[in-house]
Amino acid sequence: MKNRLHYILFPLYAIVVAFVLYVNGVFTGDGGSAVNLAINIGFLIIIGVLFLISAVSFGRLNSVTNELEDFAYRLQKEYKEANGKNLWGNYQDRNNVFKNEELSDAFHKYRIRVKSLRAKRGAGSPCDLEEYINEDLLDRVGMNFFNSGISGTLTGLGILGTFLGLSMGLGSFNGDDIFTISDNVGSLLSGMKVAFHTSVYGIFFSLVFNLVYRSIMSDAYEKLEEFLCIFRQTMQPRTAKEDENAAAMVVYQAGISSALKQMLEIMKGNAAEQTQGVERIVDKFTGQMQTALGSDFQKLGNALKAAGEAQAVSAANAKEMIEAVTALVEVNRNVQSALAEVMDRQEKFAGELREQKEKLVSTCNEMSDEVASQLYAFDQMRGLYEK
Repeated sequence: MKNRLHYILFPLYAIVVAFVLYVNGVFTGDGGSAVNLAINIGFLIIIGVLFLISAVSFGRLNSVTNELEDFAYRLQKEYKEANGKNLWGNYQDRNNVFKNEELSDAFHKYRIRVKSLRAKRGAGSPCDLEEYINEDLLDRVGMNFFNSGISGTLTGLGILGTFLGLSMGLGSFNGDDIFTISDNVGSLLSGMKVAFHTSVYGIFFSLVFNLVYRSIMSDAYEKLEEFLCIFRQTMQPRTAKEDENAAAMVVYQAGISSALKQMLEIMKGNAAEQTQGVERIVDKFTGQMQTALGSDFQKLGNALKAAGEAQAVSAANAKEMIEAVTALVEVNRNVQSALAEVMDRQEKFAGELREQKEKLVSTCNEMSDEVASQLYAFDQMRGLYEK
């Protein structure tokens, strides 16, 4: 329940307010300094307003992350029901995918981008949803520009209250001898009370808010990353270039095979018919010419018969050529299969690279948070030491 952790701020705020009022004698009836009480109440009102604004921004952030979480769960369920079929076709024309206005607008821009890439290039180019629904969107919805400065503001208010209380105490402290000085010790202590009280609850609220803020943002980023991973697995629109190339290659191979088959049949039939026709013509012509002109045309008949034999040899060569072309087509199919295996390996390698990238990003974020925490702790210790 990290996303509801900011609710703890208000009970703690109420406890601190009650404590400040008790210390200033509101509940006990002791006549405390009205100026001290007014200063503390003023500081607490400012802190309360800051907490209220932050709570509203955290509520908006929670509504966005909860909707992302619900949509991711719905995608997983639909993906299983569709037996692993990509779900982009079910959502590419829907305008009510998200109820949240920010998410709906970002997803609408993503759909327009995908359609425009397909229309302009004829084959879709890779377009990741993270370009539109990302950490920047969560930072904008959760008012990160405001909440990131709350912790420093609370610390600054505590320091301001410290100097203000000391100034009040020292301003009313005067005297030249021990008797007059002892009479003004009360006002000095009263100012120091303001200084210490504002410092204590200012730094206390700063530490608590920083813890709450970092926990909520970390939970939001985790939900966003989980949603994007599920979206890429179940609904990421596939690039049309790969599908169209594969389909075109299959059609191309089928066309070549059909054309070669028809050519082979035609050439086989034509070669046989041509050979038989030539032989009949040669025999008939030779007989007639032999009768009419004698031995001269016998030689001509032999020449024509040799031409028929050459035609038969040509038909055999054509048949061998067809068989070679058929073997070439088979080799082409084997090459296509090998290319498909290479593409599968590249996709697996790309997946491993993405996983490594995600691990590196996670490690860098953890190191960044740890360094920020160490710097913050060092700054606090240095401030305390300087005091």
